[in-house]
Amino acid sequence: MKVWFITGASRGFGALMTKEALALGDAVIATARSPKTIIEQFGNHPNLLAVALDVANETQAKEAAAAGIARFSRIDVLANNAGYGLLGAVEEATAEEIEKIYATNVFGLLKVTRAVLPYMRRQRSGHILNFSSIGGYFGYPGWGVYGSTKFAVEGLSESMAAELEPFGIKVTIVEPGFFRTDFLADTSLAISPASIADYEGTPAGDMRSFAADANHAQPGDPAKLAAGIMTMVNSANPPLRMPFGSDTVAMIEAQHASVEKELAVWRELAASTDFASNATAGA
Repeated sequence: MKVWFITGASRGFGALMTKEALALGDAVIATARSPKTIIEQFGNHPNLLAVALDVANETQAKEAAAAGIARFSRIDVLANNAGYGLLGAVEEATAEEIEKIYATNVFGLLKVTRAVLPYMRRQRSGHILNFSSIGGYFGYPGWGVYGSTKFAVEGLSESMAAELEPFGIKVTIVEPGFFRTDFLADTSLAISPASIADYEGTPAGDMRSFAADANHAQPGDPAKLAAGIMTMVNSANPPLRMPFGSDTVAMIEAQHASVEKELAVWRELAASTDFASNATAGA
């Protein structure tokens, strides 16, 4: 039996992972700002501990981790799932909006991870799932600030994977594409109200209309992603990156091809900036 610690467990991917893990006989420390919403969905399940957690609150993060350990003695999988989106051109986002989304998507993830890691290191085992996005691999117009939080998650996760390997702790970056959750609804998405007229008719401006039209018409099946997470976590060698969705796979392939093409054009200049060799310098 694995013990999961899932943030944002009251809805979306978090609730679906909680459901899948309990169905497999695992235990779940399910966290949300209001644990009552978790109990309402799953009842008083013997393998479920619903805990109040605002990921931006470091004290709550430590208390939630300690409560989970007190109940189940260990934490095997940490799913850093809590987060939300911000739609609008980078110039349109206010300082307050930027700081708020970083407080949840980046600093919240760090606070929860730092609260759980001491227990995983003590166990010399564990698996951390950091939820990113295809927006953390490719910068979409209109999603620049949100995407920057996910780029931060990707960089942190790569470093953590190397740092934690000696302790038997694995790290996987989960990269969903567009899935039919409430991510594009106002419960999970903030839209910058400071709309600048100049952006109307540009890719950033058009993205506002796209997001409204695409809500609940996304191609990805959230239940299949949750099941896929279970398959991946129970594999012998889980990946550093786990993209989900055919749109994500296609975008990653296109991004790789674009980078390789550009590098081929600029390779000579890129490689010309090293110091000359000692032999050349001494001649």
